[in-house]
Amino acid sequence: MVHHFLYRAIKRSDCFHSNGDNSPCHISNNPYMITFGVFQIIFSQIPDFHRIWWLSIVAAVMSLSYSSIGLGLGIGKAFESGHSHGTIGGISIGHGPDDVSRATKVWQVFQALGNIAFAYSFSAILIEIQDTLKTPPPENKTMKRATLIGVSTTTFFYMTIGCVGYAAFGNNAPGNLLTGFGFYNPYWLINFANACIVVHLVGAYQVFSQPIFAVFESWIGKRRPHSRFIHNDHVMNVPFYGALSVNLFRLVWRTAFVFSTTIFAMLFPFFNDIVGLIGAYGFWPLTVYFPVAMYIHQQNIRRWSTKWVWLQILSLISLLVSIVAALGSVEGIYQDLKHYTPFKTKY
Repeated sequence: MVHHFLYRAIKRSDCFHSNGDNSPCHISNNPYMITFGVFQIIFSQIPDFHRIWWLSIVAAVMSLSYSSIGLGLGIGKAFESGHSHGTIGGISIGHGPDDVSRATKVWQVFQALGNIAFAYSFSAILIEIQDTLKTPPPENKTMKRATLIGVSTTTFFYMTIGCVGYAAFGNNAPGNLLTGFGFYNPYWLINFANACIVVHLVGAYQVFSQPIFAVFESWIGKRRPHSRFIHNDHVMNVPFYGALSVNLFRLVWRTAFVFSTTIFAMLFPFFNDIVGLIGAYGFWPLTVYFPVAMYIHQQNIRRWSTKWVWLQILSLISLLVSIVAALGSVEGIYQDLKHYTPFKTKY
Protein backbone atom coordinates (compact mmCIF):
# COMPACT_ATOMS: atom_id res chain seq x y z
CA MET A 1 0.00 0.00 0.00
CA VAL A 2 3.04 2.27 0.27
CA HIS A 3 3.39 2.43 -3.50
CA HIS A 4 0.41 4.71 -4.12
CA PHE A 5 1.99 7.44 -2.00
CA LEU A 6 5.00 7.36 -4.30
CA TYR A 7 3.17 7.60 -7.62
CA ARG A 8 1.12 10.43 -6.17
CA ALA A 9 4.25 12.08 -4.76
CA ILE A 10 5.79 12.30 -8.23
CA LYS A 11 2.66 13.89 -9.65
CA ARG A 12 2.40 16.33 -6.75
CA SER A 13 6.07 17.24 -7.08
CA ASP A 14 5.48 18.21 -10.70
CA CYS A 15 2.37 20.16 -9.64
CA PHE A 16 4.28 22.06 -6.94
CA HIS A 17 7.06 22.83 -9.42
CA SER A 18 4.56 24.24 -11.91
CA ASN A 19 2.17 26.03 -9.54
CA GLY A 20 4.20 26.84 -6.45
CA ASP A 21 4.89 25.14 -3.13
CA ASN A 22 1.66 26.40 -1.54
CA SER A 23 -0.65 25.02 -4.23
CA PRO A 24 -3.19 22.41 -3.01
CA CYS A 25 -2.27 19.91 -5.77
CA HIS A 26 -4.89 17.29 -4.86
CA ILE A 27 -4.11 13.98 -6.54
CA SER A 28 -6.32 10.87 -6.39
CA ASN A 29 -4.60 7.72 -5.11
CA ASN A 30 -6.75 5.07 -6.77
CA PRO A 31 -5.43 5.03 -10.38
CA TYR A 32 -1.88 4.54 -9.14
CA MET A 33 -2.82 1.75 -6.75
CA ILE A 34 -4.67 -0.06 -9.54
CA THR A 35 -1.70 0.34 -11.89
CA PHE A 36 0.67 -1.06 -9.28
CA GLY A 37 -1.69 -3.98 -8.69
CA VAL A 38 -1.76 -4.83 -12.41
CA PHE A 39 2.04 -4.91 -12.54
CA GLN A 40 2.18 -7.11 -9.44
CA ILE A 41 -0.32 -9.56 -10.94
CA ILE A 42 2.07 -9.97 -13.89
CA PHE A 43 5.22 -10.32 -11.76
CA SER A 44 3.45 -12.69 -9.36
CA GLN A 45 3.23 -15.30 -12.10
CA ILE A 46 6.99 -15.84 -11.80
CA PRO A 47 6.99 -19.42 -10.48
CA ASP A 48 9.39 -19.17 -7.54
CA PHE A 49 11.84 -17.07 -5.56
CA HIS A 50 14.87 -18.41 -7.42
CA ARG A 51 13.82 -16.73 -10.66
CA ILE A 52 13.52 -13.19 -9.26
CA TRP A 53 17.12 -12.79 -8.06
CA TRP A 54 17.62 -10.02 -10.62
CA LEU A 55 14.57 -8.16 -9.31
CA SER A 56 15.98 -8.33 -5.78
CA ILE A 57 19.28 -6.81 -6.94
CA VAL A 58 17.49 -3.98 -8.74
CA ALA A 59 15.40 -3.31 -5.62
CA ALA A 60 18.53 -3.18 -3.44
CA VAL A 61 20.24 -0.68 -5.77
CA MET A 62 17.12 1.49 -5.79
CA SER A 63 16.93 1.37 -1.98
CA LEU A 64 20.53 2.53 -1.65
CA SER A 65 19.89 5.30 -4.19
CA TYR A 66 16.84 6.91 -2.59
CA SER A 67 18.27 6.50 0.92
CA SER A 68 21.43 8.34 -0.13
CA ILE A 69 19.39 11.11 -1.77
CA GLY A 70 17.21 11.51 1.32
CA LEU A 71 20.27 11.63 3.57
CA GLY A 72 22.01 14.21 1.36
CA LEU A 73 18.94 16.45 1.15
CA GLY A 74 18.43 16.21 4.90
CA ILE A 75 22.03 17.23 5.63
CA GLY A 76 21.71 20.15 3.21
CA LYS A 77 18.45 21.30 4.82
CA ALA A 78 19.91 21.04 8.33
CA PHE A 79 22.97 23.13 7.43
CA GLU A 80 20.83 25.62 5.52
CA SER A 81 19.15 26.87 8.70
CA GLY A 82 22.39 26.86 10.68
CA HIS A 83 20.84 25.23 13.75
CA SER A 84 18.83 22.17 14.74
CA HIS A 85 15.04 22.46 14.77
CA GLY A 86 14.66 19.42 16.99
CA THR A 87 14.82 19.11 20.76
CA ILE A 88 15.96 16.34 23.08
CA GLY A 89 12.46 15.87 24.48
CA GLY A 90 10.73 15.83 21.11
CA ILE A 91 7.32 17.38 20.53
CA SER A 92 6.09 19.28 23.58
CA ILE A 93 3.08 18.34 25.69
CA GLY A 94 0.49 21.04 26.27
CA HIS A 95 -2.43 22.93 24.77
CA GLY A 96 -0.62 25.11 22.23
CA PRO A 97 -1.16 24.89 18.46
CA ASP A 98 1.99 22.78 18.01
CA ASP A 99 1.61 20.74 21.20
CA VAL A 100 0.03 17.34 21.76
CA SER A 101 -1.53 15.62 24.74
CA ARG A 102 0.49 13.22 26.87
CA ALA A 103 -1.54 10.25 25.60
CA THR A 104 -1.04 11.25 21.96
CA LYS A 105 2.71 11.46 22.43
CA VAL A 106 2.82 8.02 24.06
CA TRP A 107 0.79 6.52 21.20
CA GLN A 108 3.07 8.13 18.63
CA VAL A 109 6.16 6.76 20.36
CA PHE A 110 4.62 3.28 20.30
CA GLN A 111 3.81 3.67 16.61
CA ALA A 112 7.38 4.80 15.89
CA LEU A 113 8.66 1.58 17.50
CA GLY A 114 6.54 -0.35 14.99
CA ASN A 115 8.04 1.60 12.10
CA ILE A 116 11.53 0.78 13.34
CA ALA A 117 10.61 -2.89 13.84
CA PHE A 118 9.35 -3.05 10.25
CA ALA A 119 12.87 -2.29 9.01
CA TYR A 120 14.15 -5.48 10.66
CA SER A 121 11.34 -7.87 9.72
CA PHE A 122 13.43 -9.55 7.04
CA SER A 123 13.97 -12.94 8.64
CA ALA A 124 10.98 -14.50 6.84
CA ILE A 125 12.92 -14.46 3.57
CA LEU A 126 16.37 -15.43 4.89
CA ILE A 127 15.84 -19.16 4.30
CA GLU A 128 14.55 -18.48 0.78
CA ILE A 129 17.63 -16.38 0.05
CA GLN A 130 19.96 -19.00 1.52
CA ASP A 131 18.44 -21.64 -0.76
CA THR A 132 19.58 -19.64 -3.81
CA LEU A 133 23.24 -19.55 -2.72
CA LYS A 134 25.94 -21.66 -4.30
CA THR A 135 28.64 -23.44 -2.32
CA PRO A 136 31.50 -23.14 -1.49
CA PRO A 137 31.80 -21.10 0.71
CA PRO A 138 29.29 -22.63 3.16
CA GLU A 139 25.83 -21.08 3.01
CA ASN A 140 25.68 -20.28 6.72
CA LYS A 141 28.93 -18.29 6.60
CA THR A 142 27.77 -16.34 3.54
CA MET A 143 24.42 -15.57 5.17
CA LYS A 144 26.05 -14.51 8.44
CA ARG A 145 28.26 -12.04 6.61
CA ALA A 146 25.42 -10.81 4.39
CA THR A 147 23.12 -10.35 7.40
CA LEU A 148 25.78 -8.38 9.28
CA ILE A 149 26.35 -6.08 6.30
CA GLY A 150 22.62 -5.69 5.67
CA VAL A 151 21.67 -4.94 9.27
CA SER A 152 24.62 -2.54 9.69
CA THR A 153 23.76 -0.67 6.49
CA THR A 154 20.07 -0.49 7.38
CA THR A 155 20.82 0.76 10.89
CA PHE A 156 23.24 3.39 9.60
CA PHE A 157 20.77 4.85 7.09
CA TYR A 158 17.77 4.70 9.42
CA MET A 159 19.61 6.31 12.34
CA THR A 160 21.30 9.01 10.31
CA ILE A 161 18.25 9.89 8.18
CA GLY A 162 16.05 9.94 11.28
CA CYS A 163 18.43 12.21 13.20
CA VAL A 164 19.22 14.46 10.24
CA GLY A 165 15.54 14.72 9.28
CA TYR A 166 14.58 15.73 12.82
CA ALA A 167 17.42 18.24 12.95
CA ALA A 168 16.23 19.73 9.64
CA PHE A 169 12.48 19.89 10.31
CA GLY A 170 12.08 19.46 14.06
CA ASN A 171 8.58 18.55 15.23
CA ASN A 172 7.20 19.33 11.75
CA ALA A 173 9.15 16.49 10.14
CA PRO A 174 6.85 14.51 7.80
CA GLY A 175 6.37 10.78 8.23
CA ASN A 176 8.30 10.26 5.01
CA LEU A 177 10.84 12.91 4.02
CA LEU A 178 10.54 12.26 0.28
CA THR A 179 6.83 11.55 -0.16
CA GLY A 180 5.65 13.82 2.67
CA PHE A 181 7.25 16.85 0.99
CA GLY A 182 9.79 17.82 3.48
CA PHE A 183 11.61 18.83 0.29
CA TYR A 184 10.30 20.56 -2.84
CA ASN A 185 13.55 21.24 -4.70
CA PRO A 186 15.39 20.20 -6.73
CA TYR A 187 12.15 18.69 -7.99
CA TRP A 188 13.84 16.45 -10.59
CA LEU A 189 15.95 14.84 -7.86
CA ILE A 190 12.87 14.35 -5.66
CA ASN A 191 11.09 12.72 -8.61
CA PHE A 192 14.07 10.47 -9.28
CA ALA A 193 14.22 9.40 -5.63
CA ASN A 194 10.49 8.63 -5.57
CA ALA A 195 10.84 6.69 -8.84
CA CYS A 196 13.59 4.65 -7.16
CA ILE A 197 11.22 3.89 -4.29
CA VAL A 198 8.53 2.73 -6.74
CA VAL A 199 10.95 0.35 -8.47
CA HIS A 200 12.23 -0.83 -5.08
CA LEU A 201 8.70 -1.63 -3.90
CA VAL A 202 7.90 -3.55 -7.08
CA GLY A 203 10.77 -5.86 -6.18
CA ALA A 204 10.12 -5.79 -2.43
CA TYR A 205 6.50 -6.86 -2.92
CA GLN A 206 7.66 -9.95 -4.79
CA VAL A 207 10.51 -10.72 -2.40
CA PHE A 208 8.09 -10.82 0.54
CA SER A 209 5.18 -12.40 -1.36
CA GLN A 210 7.02 -15.29 -3.00
CA PRO A 211 7.61 -17.17 0.31
CA ILE A 212 3.87 -16.79 1.07
CA PHE A 213 3.03 -18.16 -2.36
CA ALA A 214 5.44 -21.07 -1.90
CA VAL A 215 4.14 -22.08 1.54
CA PHE A 216 0.48 -21.97 0.55
CA GLU A 217 0.99 -23.75 -2.78
CA SER A 218 3.05 -26.47 -1.11
CA TRP A 219 0.36 -26.95 1.55
CA ILE A 220 -2.55 -27.10 -0.87
CA GLY A 221 -0.57 -29.34 -3.23
CA LYS A 222 -0.05 -31.92 -0.48
CA ARG A 223 -3.73 -31.83 0.45
CA ARG A 224 -4.84 -32.26 -3.20
CA PRO A 225 -2.09 -34.42 -4.74
CA HIS A 226 -4.26 -35.58 -7.67
CA SER A 227 -5.80 -32.26 -8.65
CA ARG A 228 -4.93 -31.41 -12.23
CA PHE A 229 -6.08 -27.84 -11.69
CA ILE A 230 -3.39 -27.40 -9.02
CA HIS A 231 -0.53 -29.42 -10.49
CA ASN A 232 -0.82 -29.28 -14.29
CA ASP A 233 1.05 -26.65 -16.27
CA HIS A 234 -0.06 -25.42 -19.69
CA VAL A 235 2.45 -24.22 -22.24
CA MET A 236 1.61 -21.10 -24.24
CA ASN A 237 3.55 -19.46 -27.05
CA VAL A 238 4.05 -15.77 -26.27
CA PRO A 239 5.22 -13.46 -29.09
CA PHE A 240 8.80 -12.24 -28.63
CA TYR A 241 9.17 -14.51 -25.58
CA GLY A 242 8.62 -18.09 -26.67
CA ALA A 243 7.14 -20.93 -24.62
CA LEU A 244 5.57 -19.85 -21.34
CA SER A 245 4.39 -22.36 -18.72
CA VAL A 246 1.12 -21.32 -17.06
CA ASN A 247 -0.42 -22.98 -14.03
CA LEU A 248 -4.13 -22.17 -13.69
CA PHE A 249 -4.21 -22.52 -9.92
CA ARG A 250 -1.18 -20.26 -9.56
CA LEU A 251 -2.77 -17.74 -11.91
CA VAL A 252 -6.08 -17.63 -10.01
CA TRP A 253 -4.70 -17.73 -6.46
CA ARG A 254 -1.89 -15.24 -6.92
CA THR A 255 -4.14 -12.85 -8.83
CA ALA A 256 -6.68 -13.05 -6.00
CA PHE A 257 -3.92 -12.38 -3.46
CA VAL A 258 -2.68 -9.26 -5.28
CA PHE A 259 -6.26 -8.10 -5.86
CA SER A 260 -7.08 -8.38 -2.15
CA THR A 261 -3.95 -6.50 -1.05
CA THR A 262 -4.66 -3.76 -3.61
CA ILE A 263 -8.23 -3.33 -2.35
CA PHE A 264 -6.94 -3.26 1.23
CA ALA A 265 -4.45 -0.53 0.25
CA MET A 266 -7.24 1.50 -1.31
CA LEU A 267 -9.39 1.15 1.80
CA PHE A 268 -6.63 1.96 4.31
CA PRO A 269 -3.98 4.24 2.74
CA PHE A 270 -2.30 5.09 6.05
CA PHE A 271 1.44 4.85 5.51
CA ASN A 272 3.07 5.04 8.94
CA ASP A 273 0.26 3.32 10.84
CA ILE A 274 0.08 0.29 8.54
CA VAL A 275 3.88 -0.01 8.35
CA GLY A 276 4.01 0.11 12.15
CA LEU A 277 1.34 -2.57 12.49
CA ILE A 278 3.07 -4.90 10.02
CA GLY A 279 6.39 -4.33 11.76
CA ALA A 280 4.89 -5.05 15.17
CA TYR A 281 3.20 -8.21 13.91
CA GLY A 282 6.32 -9.75 12.38
CA PHE A 283 9.15 -8.46 14.56
CA TRP A 284 9.03 -10.61 17.70
CA PRO A 285 7.98 -14.03 16.35
CA LEU A 286 10.05 -14.01 13.15
CA THR A 287 13.03 -11.80 13.94
CA VAL A 288 13.61 -12.67 17.61
CA TYR A 289 11.67 -15.62 19.06
CA PHE A 290 12.23 -18.32 16.42
CA PRO A 291 15.91 -17.45 15.75
CA VAL A 292 16.62 -17.41 19.49
CA ALA A 293 14.79 -20.70 20.04
CA MET A 294 16.70 -22.35 17.16
CA TYR A 295 20.02 -20.98 18.44
CA ILE A 296 19.35 -22.35 21.95
CA HIS A 297 18.47 -25.76 20.52
CA GLN A 298 21.41 -25.87 18.11
CA GLN A 299 23.97 -24.82 20.73
CA ASN A 300 22.43 -27.02 23.47
CA ILE A 301 22.30 -24.10 25.89
CA ARG A 302 21.23 -25.28 29.33
CA ARG A 303 18.06 -23.87 30.86
CA TRP A 304 18.68 -21.20 33.50
CA SER A 305 22.30 -20.78 32.44
CA THR A 306 23.54 -17.16 32.17
CA LYS A 307 23.35 -17.15 28.37
CA TRP A 308 19.88 -18.76 28.39
CA VAL A 309 18.56 -16.15 30.83
CA TRP A 310 19.88 -13.22 28.81
CA LEU A 311 18.44 -14.65 25.59
CA GLN A 312 15.05 -15.00 27.27
CA ILE A 313 15.27 -11.41 28.53
CA LEU A 314 16.03 -10.27 24.98
CA SER A 315 13.03 -12.20 23.69
CA LEU A 316 10.75 -10.79 26.41
CA ILE A 317 11.81 -7.19 25.75
CA SER A 318 11.23 -7.69 22.02
CA LEU A 319 7.78 -9.12 22.74
CA LEU A 320 6.88 -6.05 24.79
CA VAL A 321 8.12 -3.80 21.96
CA SER A 322 5.91 -5.66 19.48
CA ILE A 323 2.87 -5.40 21.76
CA VAL A 324 3.15 -1.65 22.43
CA ALA A 325 4.01 -1.00 18.76
CA ALA A 326 0.87 -2.85 17.67
CA LEU A 327 -1.25 -0.91 20.16
CA GLY A 328 0.18 2.41 18.96
CA SER A 329 -0.38 1.53 15.31
CA VAL A 330 -3.97 0.40 15.92
CA GLU A 331 -4.65 3.66 17.75
CA GLY A 332 -3.17 5.58 14.80
CA ILE A 333 -5.35 3.70 12.32
CA TYR A 334 -8.41 4.39 14.49
CA GLN A 335 -7.64 8.12 14.50
CA ASP A 336 -7.11 8.09 10.73
CA LEU A 337 -10.38 6.28 10.10
CA LYS A 338 -12.34 8.94 11.98
CA HIS A 339 -11.41 11.49 9.31
CA TYR A 340 -11.27 9.30 6.21
CA THR A 341 -13.76 8.26 3.51
CA PRO A 342 -12.58 5.20 1.52
CA PHE A 343 -12.04 5.63 -2.23
CA LYS A 344 -12.93 9.33 -2.10
CA THR A 345 -10.13 11.07 -0.25
CA LYS A 346 -7.57 12.98 -2.27
CA TYR A 347 -4.23 14.25 -1.04
